[in-house]
Amino acid sequence: MGKILVMAEKPSVGRDLARVLGCRVNGNGFISGDKYIVTWALGHLVTLADPEMYDKKYQTWRLEDLPMLPDKMQLTVIKETSKQFKTVSSLLHRPDIDKLVIATDAGREGELVARLIMIKAGWRGKTERLWVSSQTDASIKNGFANLKPAAAYDNLYLSAKARSEADWLVGLNVTRALTCKYNAQLAAGRVQTPTLALIVKREEDILKFRPSDYYTVSASFGSFNAVYYDKNNQCRFTDKAKAEALAKACSGKRAVITEVKKEYRHTAPPAAYDLTELQRDANKKYAYSAKQTLSIMQSLYETHKILTYPRTDSRYITADVAATLTERLKAVSIGPYKEAAQKILRSRPIPTKYIVNDAKVTDHHAIIPTEQFVQLSKLTPEERNVYDLVVRRFLAVLSPAFEYEEVKLKISVDKNVFLAKGRTVKSEGWKSLYGSLTDDDEDASSDLRSQRLPSLTQGTPVFVKDCRVINGKTKPPARYTEATLLTAMENPSSQIDDLKLRNIIKTTTGLGTPATRADIIEKLFDSFCIERKGKEIHPTSKGKQLISIVPPDLKSAELTAKWEEQLKLISTGKASEKKFVADMKDYASRLVKSVIASDAKFTHDNVTHEKCPECGKFLLDVQGKRGRMLVCPDRECGYRKSISVTTNARCPNCHKKLEMRGEGDKKTFYCVCGYREKLSDFEKKKTDAGAGKRDVEKYLRAQNSRDNTPKNSALADQLAKWLENN
Repeated sequence: MGKILVMAEKPSVGRDLARVLGCRVNGNGFISGDKYIVTWALGHLVTLADPEMYDKKYQTWRLEDLPMLPDKMQLTVIKETSKQFKTVSSLLHRPDIDKLVIATDAGREGELVARLIMIKAGWRGKTERLWVSSQTDASIKNGFANLKPAAAYDNLYLSAKARSEADWLVGLNVTRALTCKYNAQLAAGRVQTPTLALIVKREEDILKFRPSDYYTVSASFGSFNAVYYDKNNQCRFTDKAKAEALAKACSGKRAVITEVKKEYRHTAPPAAYDLTELQRDANKKYAYSAKQTLSIMQSLYETHKILTYPRTDSRYITADVAATLTERLKAVSIGPYKEAAQKILRSRPIPTKYIVNDAKVTDHHAIIPTEQFVQLSKLTPEERNVYDLVVRRFLAVLSPAFEYEEVKLKISVDKNVFLAKGRTVKSEGWKSLYGSLTDDDEDASSDLRSQRLPSLTQGTPVFVKDCRVINGKTKPPARYTEATLLTAMENPSSQIDDLKLRNIIKTTTGLGTPATRADIIEKLFDSFCIERKGKEIHPTSKGKQLISIVPPDLKSAELTAKWEEQLKLISTGKASEKKFVADMKDYASRLVKSVIASDAKFTHDNVTHEKCPECGKFLLDVQGKRGRMLVCPDRECGYRKSISVTTNARCPNCHKKLEMRGEGDKKTFYCVCGYREKLSDFEKKKTDAGAGKRDVEKYLRAQNSRDNTPKNSALADQLAKWLENN
């Protein structure tokens, strides 16, 4: 009897599968057992071939060779992971292999990873599909007991294939056209360009914004305050004199409570996390980048196995998963979550109306804890923070609603009406999990805020003790942070004028997917189209100019809406993948023609007087994620030189992060406040102060965990050497 080959997407997942399947003999890129052999990819092992593999003329970038429209898209083995491909390919051709089980990530892109390997290796044997949402032993065993025929996922693969080929045709053609036309390193794509357009448009709105003054009138009635509202329910005056006249007329006057309105209200708990919502909250609370949060989630999913599959766009679970909630609640009945988890366990049946919705679950359900036993002490501080977010949200969505009574008062001062509102908490419900009862469900921009109100009845006389005018200013729209940019990418309908397409984009994942948005944002940083200042994201001059010269179609999310509509139909067998790709060839041709015909200009406004040592061109001064750099504008050269690196060391005067400049013995910390200190003096102070290994190790861990700090920063390298020698 032959063996079954199991192909995972990553080595860590492969090792878990091997352990559960009883495979214990380690090979070179695989693990063997009596019945199964488990191997793995390293992400993608096979990809679409570069243009130069179709024709040698494409080795040189020239406008006259565009557009590039291959009759048939070719595949190539990725050079960096070719050794593992050879391993997988040789296993697929072993005579004792009877069947292949695809165990790559369960989703459109995971399907593509496996199918491209199978095609390139020439596999035509029997194939089945493992489809699981968590890496616990129980989930894996259940998955292998319910394997599906691979053919059931053929249309999913075709939609992934269509997406990748369309992105190749559009992205590579337009990128080459822009780069050749303007002699600059410029890149464009279906997702990356409209994302950049969002940031540039926001910056333009901020620069155009002109603040204006407005005035409100607030009356104090001793134990509470109220705000004047006119008959149109407006409280803001543009004329200060009118506001002052009203305040003067009402001050010291007798008033009467003309209406006391009490309403029961409740706030349902927020839905469970999908990846984008989790990335948003991690950025807001801990300033983690989207990519950093995804990396932490992968560790909690693959290594610790305490959270379910992270790359999901669903915020609900199915009824069959609900049957496992008891075990999941028992698993999180530890530490700070014990009391809340046990309270939910006692309230049988477990309340699930806010989390169970089969119709809203796509490839994967929401991110929730697994049934795996948890050891909080084994988690890094960053893992602990993300785990805490997920567990509290999981417990919250299984908890009752937050209930309160809202009281609204209407007070008449002569013919002028003032309003006040307050609330009385009836049941904390899910909000008790977050420590404090904030008014986060109120509109932060509202001029009428909740307050503690005395017990009052209609007809009660009151007196205006004081009436004053409050000056306010209109505010410009806020710049994007990674949290708000993720929100905008998830629902970019503001970019779309067509009502039908706007509705379509709302039913898709928006710009990118939960799994790819982090990389899209990183690419914009790496190409120096955007830069980070604190938490805020700013477009660079390069980014602004790029948006001004790309074809208009690529600036909007409309293209993604059109694509996703077709890809959805392809994945369900209702549309042709071949016709979609043929249409994309025509579209790419039109885009290239529009770039060539354009009379727009592109200018480097950050050119230095320092020449590139490789090609002699003048270098550009850019602000990267990790500090300032000099980069060569020539795409084929690619020379880069670091000028300064932002470290995690803090200035002793103003506590801002210090920059490291210089080389060798001249390495020095600099701060914007004027403080500076040589690295050698810093090390000496650390040693004299008796810094122990544990202190330095803790510092290095923090240094390396930061997304905006290089893994080989000067300070980290020096401290590592000091640690080795002590």
